[in-house]
Amino acid sequence: MNLISVIITTYNWPAALELCLDSLFAQQDKGFEIIIADDGSTFANQALAQVYCAKSPVPIEYVHHEDHGFRAGTIRNKAVASSQGEYLLFIDGDCVCRADFIARHRQLAEFGYFVPGNRVLLSESFTQEVIEKHIPLHQRPLSYFISLWRQKKINRISALIRLPLGGVRQLQPNKWQKAMTCNLALWKDDFLRANGFDELFEGWGFEDSDLVIRLIHAGIKRKEGRFAVPVLHLWHPHNDKSKQDLNYRRLLERLEQRDFIVATKGVSQYLCGPDRTLPQ
Repeated sequence: MNLISVIITTYNWPAALELCLDSLFAQQDKGFEIIIADDGSTFANQALAQVYCAKSPVPIEYVHHEDHGFRAGTIRNKAVASSQGEYLLFIDGDCVCRADFIARHRQLAEFGYFVPGNRVLLSESFTQEVIEKHIPLHQRPLSYFISLWRQKKINRISALIRLPLGGVRQLQPNKWQKAMTCNLALWKDDFLRANGFDELFEGWGFEDSDLVIRLIHAGIKRKEGRFAVPVLHLWHPHNDKSKQDLNYRRLLERLEQRDFIVATKGVSQYLCGPDRTLPQ
């Protein structure tokens, strides 16, 4: 594998995006590009984010569309259509990565598998402190996070422990639960084969679960990224969940439709040239 495309979803929170980008700019492995997937930020917040992007030591591109509600799947599809890498790594713009994040995801990458990582949640008060003081969490040692956990500033410490699990990572190949795009890696060809995110899922909820379920239906298996590739997830208020129930009912239908792999309305509409044909 050569280039990894890191897709970062963001919306009207440039202060959090700066912390996320700082952690990526400091990665040990520089063999990646960054695609910012902006789901409708205001012009002012978009401008702030773009100025910060100019500091990137790796190739970076900014993809933005107008704000018509929560359309994370749509903007991620557009970002992937602009990507150049053969391997995709999705994270959120309110997540901070440790310095070996890219390197460890590269080590875990294996044909025929997707890799979901896990996360450590910051408390509301500590998130505010991190943003106000611009604390470089990606530079902090494990002992620092143990102290945070004891002070209840983070929800757990176990996710930051590195364990060489070997074949244990492949023991649940068909598990779709808790595979979320705040930390999810997969081969671009597999993403295209499933036609990416299904844009029928509008509003918050389950567009990432739907993608994973369709990947599993296509024979792509889960390889666990726990105890290897955690992210530090800043606290934020809950998104509007008014369409959660509708999306969940659609998800349950997809679980039963084992021959349903290709999204009805997906990434193909943004592709051009020879890539417009989805892999078989």
